[in-house]
Amino acid sequence: MHTSRDLTLARLPSGVPIRTTVHAYGEGKLVDGDDGPELDAPADAPVVYAQAAQHGREVNGAAVLRRLHDRLVGAESEGGADPPAADLDGTLVTVPVADPLTFDRVSYTTPESLDSRQPNMNRCWPGDAEGSLHERMAARLWAFASEADAVVDLHTGSPSMATHAVYMRGDEDCRGLAEAFGTDLLLAEAAGDDADTEWDERGFAGKLRVAATREGIPTITPELAHSREVVPEAVETGVAGTLGVLRREGLLDGEPDPWDGTVARNHLGRVIADDSGLFVPEPDLAVGDWVSDGERVGEVFDPTTFETLQVAHADRDGIAYSVARESTVTAGATLVGVAERIDEK
Repeated sequence: MHTSRDLTLARLPSGVPIRTTVHAYGEGKLVDGDDGPELDAPADAPVVYAQAAQHGREVNGAAVLRRLHDRLVGAESEGGADPPAADLDGTLVTVPVADPLTFDRVSYTTPESLDSRQPNMNRCWPGDAEGSLHERMAARLWAFASEADAVVDLHTGSPSMATHAVYMRGDEDCRGLAEAFGTDLLLAEAAGDDADTEWDERGFAGKLRVAATREGIPTITPELAHSREVVPEAVETGVAGTLGVLRREGLLDGEPDPWDGTVARNHLGRVIADDSGLFVPEPDLAVGDWVSDGERVGEVFDPTTFETLQVAHADRDGIAYSVARESTVTAGATLVGVAERIDEK
């Protein structure tokens, strides 16, 4: 079974509604409630919630959910590559465009004129029905996410970032969900008393992954490669990963593929530009390479005087999971992200 409903997330000052679409597949269905669509699902069957495009320039997640829709709804006509939605042992709920405000602007955040308090939707979960636009939008979607047994929040990085999945460090259910998604690199993110100062400075406590995990709902954030363009390889990675999650949660038969990758710490080892200028990475440095503490990773130079302003070095042993490829950088920008390898098991 497949049902879908329009969902009004909030309203603009002119009264124009901010709308998106919610889909449900499997045993549950979307029904019309007093305040909009609601999920009607069996209490004894698992529910997985997946959303995409919280940040509007990250479009590959929406393409993943479209491809997944085709495989579930069109499976019978295509020869049965996957079981049709009617055969799911549980319910999959998807929201292909979680933030229409940023999607329409191909942006990461909203303009200050629309939401000066929470321009980044992924900093205000579980939301507030009486708050700013983003807080209200998050609260409407939280009504669906909070009913799930597992959450997949699809994001995309860039061509200069390795594909990976982020999960809450120390949470075995989140780790299992990340392994089921199957990216070679998993980034474990600490929270609470175990987090570094960056956690508080960047408002990470309001991420969907954090809010849901704290409510006992295992949640991961896959970061697929490339933003602003639909890339077939990234879409296939996302589809395969989501199917792996559905198998782990029991909606599909079988087990996810065995995982044998690398786990590293998230949001550490950021090689920062000391000054503004043009950044030239080392010619043989590629995303996914192992780097050693003190290893040269590039230089920043003044484009007017040609003076070398900084010779950048890795600050720890680890995996170069991001390398800036847009050469113009400002002071404080991240040049290379170095993920420090760990093993929680």
